[in-house]
Amino acid sequence: MTRLREVRDSDLPAFWAQLNDPAAQHMAAVTREYHYDRRAFAAHWAKVRTDPAVTVRTVVADEVVVGHAAVYGPPDEREVTYWIDSAHWGRGIATEALTLLIGLEPVRPLYAHAAADNTGSLRVLARCGFTVVGRGTASARARDEEIEEVLLTLGPGDGPPSSRR
Repeated sequence: MTRLREVRDSDLPAFWAQLNDPAAQHMAAVTREYHYDRRAFAAHWAKVRTDPAVTVRTVVADEVVVGHAAVYGPPDEREVTYWIDSAHWGRGIATEALTLLIGLEPVRPLYAHAAADNTGSLRVLARCGFTVVGRGTASARARDEEIEEVLLTLGPGDGPPSSRR
């Protein structure tokens, strides 16, 4: 069973380990300074956890911290993001966590970005009702190159099939 809960200080070491996984970094492609530097990581999480415009939750599966999920940005540009420990990929956890997160966020549209070759994340986003609305390029620090990126949106009335009314 997957659930979301408020982020606790004790979750941060797990997040740090998850963000430092080279395979996960390569898959995500677009990484930030806080994925590589412990001080930047601490500063990022201190800011995110106190920002009222950010909804961030710890993803727990079978009572283990397996990642985090968040919605951030101004009301007309709200974006989802999530990071699941690669040891737990392929179990439906990301889909369950994103579905729960979407349920916490009333604002639509919601946006998401994913590397075009990140088929797992694109599948998760599609299962949660996101549709592709554009493509572009992004600087992929984890790959040290420009990559093709997909822009997706979840509009009013959209969402996972089980949540649509």
